[in-house]
Amino acid sequence: MAPTPPILLLTRPEAASRRFLAALSEEGVTGFTPVISPLIGIEITGPLPDLAGVRGAIFTSANGVRAYAQLGGGVLPLCYTVGEATALAARDAGFAPQSADGTADALVEMIEKAAPEGPLMHLHGTHARGDVAGRLTRAGIETRDAVIYDQPAQELSAGAKAALDGDVPVILPLFSPRSAAQFARAPQGRAPLFVAAMSGDVSAALEALYVTRLEIPARPDAAQMRSVVIGLLRDCGALVEGRRSVEG
Repeated sequence: MAPTPPILLLTRPEAASRRFLAALSEEGVTGFTPVISPLIGIEITGPLPDLAGVRGAIFTSANGVRAYAQLGGGVLPLCYTVGEATALAARDAGFAPQSADGTADALVEMIEKAAPEGPLMHLHGTHARGDVAGRLTRAGIETRDAVIYDQPAQELSAGAKAALDGDVPVILPLFSPRSAAQFARAPQGRAPLFVAAMSGDVSAALEALYVTRLEIPARPDAAQMRSVVIGLLRDCGALVEGRRSVEG
């Protein structure tokens, strides 16, 4: 009997999880069972703020870019993004973004060094970290902010709970402290759990949650997260294969 492949549990919003799967497929990664169970939803709320005189947009997630575009926001002369995944969404929306290396601190530092003439506008969701607008304004770059989408919490699906309560290894990428904290509060199962945490802050949000193995990428970006997840999938696949050989 063929061994049961490891499970890849994706808890980002549906669209982001599908993009992550597509990226793995493009890299030829197979041999796992995907389970999508968003812990955070995306609900575009608007309205767009008054953008009269605003020279540039700041986006700290691809969801912010898409919400802005769906609300009818136009392309501005300047655009700054937190990382490459957000920059890709901004380019798709017609912007010519400058991208930081994946953290709010790096984003603020990049904009401070560029010293653009404001005002700028940070467009984000209900739950935002880093006080980007406030820090830039205090540094002398007038920056406003606006909430244009909500991020309601969601429970794990029945399929996700069943996977976590099984005996097949589960690989869990976590991209934000909020999703990590929410996962840590969910009922825990008995499956071996292999976590890829986007950053130290994400790892810390898991608190005392037991995991079989936890890895943090060298840089907090989508490509590095994929690399870590691919490594975990490979190692878990070998673990399943080895367990089957012993049992046989």
